[in-house]
Amino acid sequence: MKLRTIEDVRAEFQATGVPIAQWAVANGFSPTMVYHILSGTRKGLRGEAHNIAVKLGLKEGVICANPARALDAPRRRPAATATAGV
Repeated sequence: MKLRTIEDVRAEFQATGVPIAQWAVANGFSPTMVYHILSGTRKGLRGEAHNIAVKLGLKEGVICANPARALDAPRRRPAATATAGV
């Protein structure tokens, strides 16, 4: 997935005519926090700001639906190496 810039996101909102506040409410986010992300005053490192940045395509990451279980995900196991001729 190609990441977007803040300018890309703002241009897309303008091109589609969708108000930023309406997008925020439709996606369950605080409009104020979305404006903070799009103005650069919040970096989107954790919590709702992280989820907004991921949803807007500004950063890669996972949107965690249940923060209480965020660290319960099974850990990735190293890939098994294939052996030739077996």
